[in-house]
Amino acid sequence: MNEKLAPFLILFAAVLWGTTGTAQTFAPEAAHPVAIGAARLAVGGVFLLMLVFLTGGLSLKKWPLQATFLAALSMALFQPLFFTAVTITGVAIGTVVAIGSAPVLSGFLEWLFLKRRPSRIWWSSTFLSILGCLMLFLNKDSVVVDPVGVLLALGAGLSFAVYAIVSRDLVGKFPSLSIVAVVFTLSAAFLAPFMFVFEMSWIADVRGWSIVLYLGVMTTGVAYFLFGKGLTYVSSSTAVTLALAEPLTAALFGVFLLGENLNATSWVGMVLLMLGIGLLIGASRGFASRGGEKAA
Repeated sequence: MNEKLAPFLILFAAVLWGTTGTAQTFAPEAAHPVAIGAARLAVGGVFLLMLVFLTGGLSLKKWPLQATFLAALSMALFQPLFFTAVTITGVAIGTVVAIGSAPVLSGFLEWLFLKRRPSRIWWSSTFLSILGCLMLFLNKDSVVVDPVGVLLALGAGLSFAVYAIVSRDLVGKFPSLSIVAVVFTLSAAFLAPFMFVFEMSWIADVRGWSIVLYLGVMTTGVAYFLFGKGLTYVSSSTAVTLALAEPLTAALFGVFLLGENLNATSWVGMVLLMLGIGLLIGASRGFASRGGEKAA
C-alpha cells in the first residue's frame, strides 16, 4: 500500500509547493522573497523538530553527518539561487530553467553516481512534463534570456536534484521525519544571515507572520515530510519529475485565485504536464502492483 501511495505523497507535496507563489503575493510589500525563504525554512525546521520530539525524540547515534550537511546545504542554496535567477532573467525563464532542469539533472546524477539508468517511461514522462512547463511559462511575459540568470537557475535545479538524491539515500536508513527535521533546521541556520541583510520588520504584521507560518508549516514542514516519505519507495529522478506538478498548481491558483489569464498555449502546456505526471504515476503503481523494484 505504501508503494502505491508513494507517488501521490510526492504529488501532494508538489501541490503544496505550488501554493507558495500565491501565498507570497499576500505578504507585506516590504518582504523580500529571499527573506521570506529564510523565514519559512526557520519556521519549517522548528515545526519539524517539535513533531520529532512529540513522537519519540531524536536519536543522533550513527547519524550520517556528511550526507545531512550536503542535503541541508543544497536546500539552503536553492532559495537564493532561484529567487535571484527569477529577478535577473524573469519569472518565465528562471522558473522553466530551474524546475525543468532538475529532473534531467537528477536522472543524470543517478546514472553517474548510482549506476541506475532511468527507464524509457521516465524519459517520456519527463519530456512531456518539461515541454508542458515550457509552454506554460514562456508566453506569460516578454522573454529576456540573461546568461547569469540562466546559470543561477541551473544552479537552483542542480541544488534540488542533489537534495532529492541525498535524501533518497537518507530516508532508506533513518525515519523520514527525523531526516527532514535535521536537514531543514540546518538549512535555516545556513540562511539565518539573510534575516540580518534584508528588512524583517514586516514579520511583526499579522499578514507577515501568518504568511510565514503557512509557508513554514505547510509548504515546508508538511510538504517536505511527505516528499521524504514518498522517496522511501520512489527514485529521486521519478520524485523530481513528479514535483513538476508544482508549476501546474501555481498556474491554476493564479487563474482561479489571482485572476490571471492564460492563453491557449498555456492550457496545452497544462495538459502535457498532466499527461507526463499521469504516465509516471501509472508506471510507478504498475511496478508496485507487480512487486517490482522498490524505487521505480
